[in-house]
Amino acid sequence: MTDQPLRLALVAGEASGDLLGGLLLAGLKARWPQLQAAGIAGPRMQAQGCQAWWPHERLSVFGYVDALKRLPELLRIRRQLGDRLLAERPAAFIGIDAPDFNFGLETRLREGGLKTIHFVCPSIWAWRGERVARLRAAADHVLCLFPFEPELLQRHGVSASFVGHPLADAIPLEPPRAAARTALGLADADTVVALLPGSRRSEIAHIAPRLLAAAALMQRQRPGLRFVMPVVPGLASLVEPLIAQHAKGVAIERLDGQSHEALAACDVTLLASGTASLEAALFKRPMVITYHLAWLNWQRMKRMRYQPWVGLPNILAGKFLVPELIQDEATPEALAREGLALLDDAPRRAALERRFTEIHHQLRCNTAQRAADAIAQVVHGA
Repeated sequence: MTDQPLRLALVAGEASGDLLGGLLLAGLKARWPQLQAAGIAGPRMQAQGCQAWWPHERLSVFGYVDALKRLPELLRIRRQLGDRLLAERPAAFIGIDAPDFNFGLETRLREGGLKTIHFVCPSIWAWRGERVARLRAAADHVLCLFPFEPELLQRHGVSASFVGHPLADAIPLEPPRAAARTALGLADADTVVALLPGSRRSEIAHIAPRLLAAAALMQRQRPGLRFVMPVVPGLASLVEPLIAQHAKGVAIERLDGQSHEALAACDVTLLASGTASLEAALFKRPMVITYHLAWLNWQRMKRMRYQPWVGLPNILAGKFLVPELIQDEATPEALAREGLALLDDAPRRAALERRFTEIHHQLRCNTAQRAADAIAQVVHGA
């Protein structure tokens, strides 16, 4: 074992990857205090000392049209990053999600003799099953967030470990509802709906108008409702005109980030499918999951879909715990109807809280330590 600091390279491609990367780095630094990390990182990873050679938003694309427009830039970044890593030769490369970018990079680095780890199993159990062959070529080891994934990967010859989900460690088992409401200026008696449209520009364009129009319908039926809408810093200028257009006069407080405070404080949430749906489950909040894509993107994704659920809580449960309103079903009227139905059904909310608590315990297994153990095995063989 060398006395030199462990050097790792990491790539996170969007806000959810940066969140996972920041939590992972915090745990790795507990094991290796002198850890040096660099690559493509967002603010959470940078706060843990990761040097950002490029900011993570440079990799953020949405759909095939956007990806084609950005392809020359993305290929250039990937080539330059690969050149640098092959020259500097860190102990390992960790690609955090972003498979379309990371798989090609990992394959090149692995062929060049570097150890490669992929953090977050791509959802081959949901769609795009052909990715497993690319993953097998790209990664020496996969760190899986969900317990059913390692066996599935191992059947395809991919080394993998279940490490739990770092959000399950970071989010308390008992949601801090009172503290969150105080922080957001909400009264204990307020009935609060959180609107989470997603973290990408195209999600704001496709999903935010539907959530805002649903909020207007809900407030028309329940004038006392309060709404909070966390927005990724930097996208507020996109959201403000949409609020004026679709929810004029509605009591919507736009938040800069603060999605965890919004989820802890709310009574129900309407949100875009993705990591936010898992966060809502960990905060034990009833939710309506929605998503909407451009027509061509939806036709492509629909053909690759393997199972009836898209929301992570439903996938983990293997059934529709909470409603999903996808594509043509994602109308403001349907969103409002399902949101109000959850507010009106106390037994259903209590049952969801119990099931979400079970999921939380299942995923809470000290991800940082498990991941560090797996990374140490890959790097040092021990």
